[in-house]
Amino acid sequence: MAIAEPTIEGAEFAKTLELLGGQRTLHWKFRTPLDTHDLLHAGLPVNAFTHLVTSVPILRHSTEALELAVGISSRTYFRWKKQAGQKPLSREQSGRVWKFAEILGRATKLFGSQESAEQWLQEPAIGLDQRRPIDLLSTPAGIDMIETHLTRIEYGVYA
Repeated sequence: MAIAEPTIEGAEFAKTLELLGGQRTLHWKFRTPLDTHDLLHAGLPVNAFTHLVTSVPILRHSTEALELAVGISSRTYFRWKKQAGQKPLSREQSGRVWKFAEILGRATKLFGSQESAEQWLQEPAIGLDQRRPIDLLSTPAGIDMIETHLTRIEYGVYA
């Protein structure tokens, strides 16, 4: 009797992959949650990061937002863009880029559009002590607070 492996599914996961350019950019098969770990451990391709920046207007138009969201300066981004495909992102950079895409995907589902989700990231939130969600993305503790806040919004608890 074979045991079925868990699969990765869902709109939020699909949106995360879409924001990073999907299979054609990532060149990775996702069957279980460990496959995501393995990809991030190996390092996201620079092309996936480039795809994220070009598909998210707040990252594309604001050097501050780019640094806050994923901890990568615009200068570094443009240098990588010229060298696309040569070297993957580090594990830490890959994790931050993935987490931002994951949070944006979740917020997009919750607020109905990517534009609304990006706006939410940039506005002070009552449930985050009037801090902007994008300002909290720089630490694991801040990310936990954002995720908890999104869960509370999903369940109708705003304060």
